[in-house]
Amino acid sequence: MSSSSPVWGTQILNRKIKKARLCFEDLSQWSHSLEKLLASKYGLKIFQAFLKSEYSDENIEFWLVCEDYKKIKSSYRMSSRARKIFKRYIQVEAPKEINIDQKTRETICKNIAEPLTTCFDEAQKIVFGLMEKDSYPRFLRSSLYRALIEPA
Repeated sequence: MSSSSPVWGTQILNRKIKKARLCFEDLSQWSHSLEKLLASKYGLKIFQAFLKSEYSDENIEFWLVCEDYKKIKSSYRMSSRARKIFKRYIQVEAPKEINIDQKTRETICKNIAEPLTTCFDEAQKIVFGLMEKDSYPRFLRSSLYRALIEPA
């Protein structure tokens, strides 16, 4: 098994989590909302590992990239990053194409000509909704989460 496989990464992550000694209260908070899960350093990492193990990590990647994008102050860097985000996640047949409607895709295409910190907001909301309705419930039912939450 290669060191870059999702299962291997999950095993390493499980060891790190056990070392961090996350308490039951911390872990159970993750089941309250996707926001609480993503706000937790370890919750985010575990959710990413779960999605990677399912080969469906493009949404969380896009969501995180958008969070970083919003922090950019330089218009040059913003323009450059907007084009990279568009090519990787938004354009049709992109390597990590996210599932958004055509209208949103076209709006972003126009917005990146003169990008603002908000140019990916609508797509980010759509992606968050998809994760909240699909990936997050699957995560809460996963053996990965159950193994963490159940006593040893």
